[in-house]
Amino acid sequence: MVYLPPAFTEIREDILLAHIERHDFGLLVTHGNAGLIASQIPFLTERREGKLFLQAHIARANPQVADLDSAGEALAIFAGPHAYISPSWYEAGPAVPTWNYAAVHAYGPARRIDDPIWLRALVRRLSERHEGREPAPWDIQALPEPYVQSMLNGITGIEIAVRRLEGKFKLSQNRPAADRPRIIAALEKRADADSHAVAKLMREREPAS
Repeated sequence: MVYLPPAFTEIREDILLAHIERHDFGLLVTHGNAGLIASQIPFLTERREGKLFLQAHIARANPQVADLDSAGEALAIFAGPHAYISPSWYEAGPAVPTWNYAAVHAYGPARRIDDPIWLRALVRRLSERHEGREPAPWDIQALPEPYVQSMLNGITGIEIAVRRLEGKFKLSQNRPAADRPRIIAALEKRADADSHAVAKLMREREPAS
């Protein structure tokens, strides 16, 4: 489980799902006979019968394959933007530095899928999602079939039936109201995208004036 102080806990499912889909290159963590194993992989979401599933694939040679279909839970971590927060931005002190960030953890049993039809459809969906912004999108259908078969033979599908989601959006909610606009303004003056993304998340949570 993740440490979730009430001020930073996000439970709205639409917010959690939007975060997963925006930051879909997740970290899959499992625990088996070899101990903890982690793989950084792209995920897709699917809803069936009112339940949420996370789908992905890993190399068949990856030792994490042995942990699939086990009795234990898998954990998928979707880290979002993060930014250092300087105590010099606060109206009053004393204070210490901290870090603002957003992350969602998804827990549930992970099953192994070796069905070639399922795997082909997953690869196609992944490529359609990520190739859509390219001027000449890559298309699995355009590849020689023997090559496609050899590539599919090298991967194993994963589907996690999500039993619970935990969202931690640590965005200075514990600071006095006068501090938060100062923090947002300081973040927006930076040049990096993460600081701007954190500022945007903070603005979205400020009370309407």
